[in-house]
Amino acid sequence: MTRRNHRRLRRKALSCAVIGSAALLAVGFGPGPAGADPDIAPTEQALADFISAAPGASAGGRTPVAFAGTGSSSGSAGSRASVPVSAGPEVAVYLAAFGYGVLHPDASPPGANDWSCHPTQQHPRPVVLAHGTWLNAYDSFAYLAPQLVRAGFCVFALNYGQANLLEGGGFGAILPGRNGVGYMEDSAKQLGEFIDRVRAATGVDQVDIVAHSQGGPVADQYLKFEGGVGKVARMVTFGSTHHGTTLLGMATLGRAINNLGVDILGFNELFVGHANIEQAIGSPFYAKLNQAGDTVPGVEYTVVGSQHDEVSNPYELTFLTAGPDATVHNITLQDGCAQDMSDHLTMMYSPRAASIALRALDPDAHPDLVCTFNPWFIGGGGGL
Repeated sequence: MTRRNHRRLRRKALSCAVIGSAALLAVGFGPGPAGADPDIAPTEQALADFISAAPGASAGGRTPVAFAGTGSSSGSAGSRASVPVSAGPEVAVYLAAFGYGVLHPDASPPGANDWSCHPTQQHPRPVVLAHGTWLNAYDSFAYLAPQLVRAGFCVFALNYGQANLLEGGGFGAILPGRNGVGYMEDSAKQLGEFIDRVRAATGVDQVDIVAHSQGGPVADQYLKFEGGVGKVARMVTFGSTHHGTTLLGMATLGRAINNLGVDILGFNELFVGHANIEQAIGSPFYAKLNQAGDTVPGVEYTVVGSQHDEVSNPYELTFLTAGPDATVHNITLQDGCAQDMSDHLTMMYSPRAASIALRALDPDAHPDLVCTFNPWFIGGGGGL
């Protein structure tokens, strides 16, 4: 890699300091790995591929000299899950949903968690919603959930991966309603227990899953290692870190430094929590998660990524490759709709994203996709 390209990568990586978690990961970062292949293209995708293929990457790198282990060194008493009970209002703007979710961290998305709901012949499977990191069921799905309910689905949502600062949840967990910070292995167990409760209450064998961000790999972990095979028919994910994220290059550089023997990720885990570190490209979590392929038999996957995603990137990393007896539809949100400017968070407040979810869950009733402007960062349900 040339010095000029190296400087370009560093400038691009440092630009993500505007993102809180990336700023924390940036502590102490310097140049990339010594002895890197000089032919690596100066892109995040190329560097991510290099890190994932590097010797020791699948095992978490060499034993770090500062915080020994694989980057899971801050300790944890385990995380928890809860089921939100009181419905919050339907909103079309992400920032409004975020504010309400902070003040009402146990709010349920509108229409969700009606335990008297019975699936119909047209919609025989309940839909289970899985939020992302530092989010909750309400602020992730306050826009989408009521649309699914009006379409005739039984909808259920939980808050998983809850851990405080002393339990290793990081500083983000200090703010009310910032869930999805515990180890993803534990969160997958919590998701599985919730799905079993939904199946028992509704009398069905299978559910469909709609997941955002970390919710995708948590659902993957459930399907592959927590008894989920046969219990899920369709999975729809938005901006999910199925293969990890470079976080605009920061997570990639952090993983490179870890592989060199300095546990910079373990140090930053104290600040950003377990799940954020596990989602760094090339982590031991992903080495195990995807070692036998991306999918499990019998599931139809719809995977949506946004070109403007500043958290799960390069956004193509969210896409899946179909294995035996599985179907995958990889969709770029802006294909055929360039005016949709949705980023990582606001894609859950995009009319186009909602129409993709509805088509994936019931293609006969919802064959057409919506195309409207949706603003970056704010999210407005198709307007300002």
